[in-house]
Amino acid sequence: MLDIPKTTLFLIQSLDGKISTGDNDKLDVDKDYKRIQGLKEGLYQYYELEQKTDFVSFNSGRVQEKVGVNQKTWDQKPTVVSFIIVDNKPHLNEQGIEYFARKSKRLFLITTNKSHPACSLQRKYPNIHILQYDNEVDFIDVFKRLKKEFGIKRITIQTGGDLNVKLLRLGLIDRVSIVIAPCLVGGRNTQSLIGGESLHTEEDLRNIKTLKLIKSSILKNSYIHIVYKVLNETIVESRSE
Repeated sequence: MLDIPKTTLFLIQSLDGKISTGDNDKLDVDKDYKRIQGLKEGLYQYYELEQKTDFVSFNSGRVQEKVGVNQKTWDQKPTVVSFIIVDNKPHLNEQGIEYFARKSKRLFLITTNKSHPACSLQRKYPNIHILQYDNEVDFIDVFKRLKKEFGIKRITIQTGGDLNVKLLRLGLIDRVSIVIAPCLVGGRNTQSLIGGESLHTEEDLRNIKTLKLIKSSILKNSYIHIVYKVLNETIVESRSE
């Protein structure tokens, strides 16, 4: 068993599993649900539950760019929340990094980009910690280091479908806590909760993660909250002839 923090994937999705409202960065749940009658009335419940999640939040730079962090400033006291952000491109510019550095108890930047804007801001913000990798981020190593070097015991994951599937298939997600919005979005190219490459062979079936229901709650305005434990050991029986 890996000695890593306990993790919970926490997101809002439509009934058909979409975590965005469309196939481009101009369309976004946070911006769009609050404009749609039948969705805006109960959306506050997702944000109330979000306030009760772990004090360490795992995000991606791409998602944060999409929600406009690069244009934000933080002029209040730091929060008690630490942020872990995976960002290679980079998607975050200096203003985005400064926003998180000012807002966070600690900011962990996970990257393969040796010229990431966070590198030049470390002296100014000693709460920035950079975990650098050469060609590809080793997420198992990331989670091990977060616990061993920084004492992190629990993490809430709030990333996009492509990163979610990497973490899931590596066995790095322990629970999923999902708010289901009362809507159907559709769209072949619209992000789902778990994205990435499809399964192709019978051998790939071992990548399916089964779940055990822990809690289900009917919220107001037809919203639902479900919590599952991820059973990371998948056993695939031989096909009967």
